[in-house]
Amino acid sequence: MKKIISLALTAMLSFALISCASGAKKEEPAKNAKPAEPEKIVRVFDATNAVTDTGSKEYGTKTGVEIVYDMTTGWNLGNTLDATGGGLNSETSWGQPRTTKEMIDGLAASGFKTIRIPATWHNHIIDSNYTIDPRWMARVKEIVDWAIEDDMYVILNIHHDNFSRNTKMPYRYGYYPTEENLEESLSFLTNTWKQICLAFNNGYDEHLVFETLNEPRLCGTNSEWNYSTGNPVQKAAQGIINTFNQEIVNTIRASGGNNAKRLITMPGYACTTSAPLSSDFVLPADPANNLGVAVHMYSPYPFAMQGDGTSKYSPKMASDLAYTFKQLEAKFVKNGIAVYVGEYGAVNKENPEDRKQWFNAFIRQGRKVGITSIVWDNQAYEKDKNGFTEKFGYYKRAEQTWFEPELTEVMIQAANME
Repeated sequence: MKKIISLALTAMLSFALISCASGAKKEEPAKNAKPAEPEKIVRVFDATNAVTDTGSKEYGTKTGVEIVYDMTTGWNLGNTLDATGGGLNSETSWGQPRTTKEMIDGLAASGFKTIRIPATWHNHIIDSNYTIDPRWMARVKEIVDWAIEDDMYVILNIHHDNFSRNTKMPYRYGYYPTEENLEESLSFLTNTWKQICLAFNNGYDEHLVFETLNEPRLCGTNSEWNYSTGNPVQKAAQGIINTFNQEIVNTIRASGGNNAKRLITMPGYACTTSAPLSSDFVLPADPANNLGVAVHMYSPYPFAMQGDGTSKYSPKMASDLAYTFKQLEAKFVKNGIAVYVGEYGAVNKENPEDRKQWFNAFIRQGRKVGITSIVWDNQAYEKDKNGFTEKFGYYKRAEQTWFEPELTEVMIQAANME
């Protein structure tokens, strides 16, 4: 009987313990307890299939200011590698022909010493670690090499990768200059530049220049263009762009080799002149002390860019241009910071003589203070249903000739100060 009673008591005690344990598992967490944070995923590209640079060239001793002055005058391979479509065929998706060595050779033979190669990257990412399609990188490298073989300076950048609207990432790849998009933006930018640096380093001397970004701005908002220190939204965005530029410079310098010394240029908000001339613009810290500023100038807007604006040149335009160039000289060039106009031009309004005078004034005023200008060319020349809007056509790529040879001659002579 005692044994039976003992077993019964043991069974009751075991049941009680199990019940207490079960009850403990079912307890609800404290109302103020914070939910566990999800594990942070650090996405870094896999360099296994990345295009790498195996060349070897000695980097020269010219300063950034000297390099930019030696560029003389330049031309943009516009609406080509910067097209926003996907795949290798995107090079022709905006109506431009596939770039050939003959096109680059013809450009160099015309007297242009610099080519800016705008390149878009987000549409060529092949996995969640930001890996760029090696076929795309190889194609960019091929075109860069053609220009280098012609002893030209090459400016390579990140171009149409700014979001078209303020959409939280990572719904798509790219960057947007707001605090909420900062982390993902920096992941995209630094991983993209790591791969560019792998493909372009010791095989390229000072003739290759890196440009961090193109027209970084608040796309799709009322504050997208121009820049004003009195606009708090733009001011905040410029602060983010300062961070972008610093992290890109850090990434490029960390890749070592010639990239530890290479000239790196960067824009302010939307590539305006007003942003870098403001106190909101902060140049990155740079151990190589070899930085430059890139601006875009379609000035004055009614003449240079507005399709239905004025078609008449006036001497006041030259004085206004000179004022802006002198401001850039005073803040940057005189302090050892290179400056170039990465994009400029005047749309064709069937006003060749007026445009000759404008181009002559524009280029010469820049050259007087050590600033080189690089014309934007989308090969659009003839007036159409949209009038003269966006008619920035100068070089006939397939034929290697110019729409207006006399205008081209003005560009060359003005750049050489002849």
